[in-house]
Amino acid sequence: MENDNTLDATGLLCPLPVLKVRKRLKSLTSGATLRVLADDPAALIDMPHFCAESGHELISQSIEGDVQIYIIRKT
Repeated sequence: MENDNTLDATGLLCPLPVLKVRKRLKSLTSGATLRVLADDPAALIDMPHFCAESGHELISQSIEGDVQIYIIRKT
């Protein structure tokens, strides 16, 4: 899957990763995808919750080493 944007939120702690994702998604058009890199343990709960509450689609969630990778589609 080709992503329109990548947001590196590694090194940031709650709530900053979600706040940065919200801000970046505002600048994207509907249907665009955002690849998010995070390493905050709380992001495992926060990202899916944010997507469910805001109506965006969490396409995938994976972990590579210490980094969590989220693919989010803006609705």
